[in-house]
Amino acid sequence: MTGFLKDKVVAVTGAGRGIGRAVALACAAEGAAVVVNDHGVGVSGEEPASEVAAAVAAEITGAGGAAVAVSDTVTTMAGGSRIVGTAVETFGRIDGVVCVAGILRERMLFNMTEDEWDPVVATHLKGTFTVFRAAAEQMRRQRSGSLIGFTSGNHAGSVSQANYSAAKGGVVSLVRSAALGMHKYGVTANAVAPVARTRMSAGVPFALGEMGEPEDVAPLVVYLLSDAARDVTGQVYTAAGGKIAVWNQPHETRAMYADGRWTPAEIADRLPGDIGQERMPMLDRIEAMARAAADGARPNA
Repeated sequence: MTGFLKDKVVAVTGAGRGIGRAVALACAAEGAAVVVNDHGVGVSGEEPASEVAAAVAAEITGAGGAAVAVSDTVTTMAGGSRIVGTAVETFGRIDGVVCVAGILRERMLFNMTEDEWDPVVATHLKGTFTVFRAAAEQMRRQRSGSLIGFTSGNHAGSVSQANYSAAKGGVVSLVRSAALGMHKYGVTANAVAPVARTRMSAGVPFALGEMGEPEDVAPLVVYLLSDAARDVTGQVYTAAGGKIAVWNQPHETRAMYADGRWTPAEIADRLPGDIGQERMPMLDRIEAMARAAADGARPNA
């Protein structure tokens, strides 16, 4: 290893399994002291078990690294504060936080209940905020640090995961806001959208064209936590196997103007030709899948 994170202190949420575990191990291997956080719940948020965080921390210390386990949930302010506070109390500082913790409760929008919406948003979006909030306070005093949120390509929309997509879209906006607000304090904020084989990806209802392993995501995270990326902020990167890609920044694409206030009729007359609409790539894919299914159902001519 290259010691990319030598003398740094990093906290990783959702670090008991999958991508979070791979990130925690990679950070430790690159010289960081690691706070391993995992509430130990199942994919749907059930059955907490703190042993998973302790096991990863033991794996790191057994290999000669420095680590401590914290089993708090990220869905409370107290939990987020305790994760960051443990880093400061144990290792003296916090140089990076990586918010991987997440759950799924899939349901079509018209069937989704409040009990299926709230825990997903609380874990992904609020769970990123609680850790970011506590870390930002400390990093502002240090005038350095890295905030890394985990999003998904589904932040662009999903068929049966409106809760998950909304939360992941919120993470992107939170990261961009953190990048703007913390820039003058020397703190960076970025998001990673992984495509990897995990417990959560196993339930995706269609084949993913690009797929990697959790260990394929970790090097990008290590880079973003390192001094080599101190000028990288406000970005969303995909990590899928050997592929790393950057997402565009949101901006207006086309505009049209009226001399005064628009009427609905004027909009209907001009909007299709003047500015049109931006096609959703996922919608094209869904329609192609529907056509293929329909063709397969037709008897041979």
